[in-house]
Amino acid sequence: MNEAIQTTPLGVRHALLMYASPRSVFARVEDTGAYGWSLATLILLVTLIGYAQIQTGLIDRNVAIQTEAQLAELEKTQADLLDRAELRDRMESIHKQAEFTRMMVRLGVVIAAPLQFLVSFLLISAVLYAAVALTGRKPEYQTLMSICVFAGFIELAGYALRLGMMLYYKTTEVDTTLGALAAPGKPSVLAAVDPFQIWFWLLVATGLIVTQQLSNKMAITMCVAIYLLSFGARAAMQFAGTGA
Repeated sequence: MNEAIQTTPLGVRHALLMYASPRSVFARVEDTGAYGWSLATLILLVTLIGYAQIQTGLIDRNVAIQTEAQLAELEKTQADLLDRAELRDRMESIHKQAEFTRMMVRLGVVIAAPLQFLVSFLLISAVLYAAVALTGRKPEYQTLMSICVFAGFIELAGYALRLGMMLYYKTTEVDTTLGALAAPGKPSVLAAVDPFQIWFWLLVATGLIVTQQLSNKMAITMCVAIYLLSFGARAAMQFAGTGA
């Protein structure tokens, strides 16, 4: 199988090998734009997973539950303080906010998520390009993008797993982090640890080493440093979101 990869151009068909033999895939990466169709396929699949989330109806159901809770709270606390016209206006405002929330969540899963993939690849490639240049080696942007794109198919598996969990548990409140190991209702840094993201960075480091863009030590150092920065940002958001 590896010999076949070494004699044929790198393409979308090699994406599945990232789960079993990533080094053989990275060995075919060259300073060309061969990642284009793979990137397009990855973005399309992320978009389709987002569309599937909408089609489950779970997003609408979640917004409806939240809306009903807000309406119930309004009637409980404000019904005796407001006249009928004011109460009706407040309830209408809640319904409008629910419609806006529903639309934004839908746009988020079919537009924001794919766009996040693309932007993250561009930013990571730019940072790695600068790192390679600072070491005195010749940076190859196309090679760096190819590494990020093919490593991104690992995170695609995380998206697919979350969709499966949504269907199984009938809720959108799912994730693939280690947050489930933390005490319920309390913020924890474990919620910022996503095995799929760790896997992604391990593959990026492997790609940098195989393509000789960076030395073993420098590739590992760079990937660990970038991951720790993103981990710190996610952990900070976890605690900020709970007001801790």
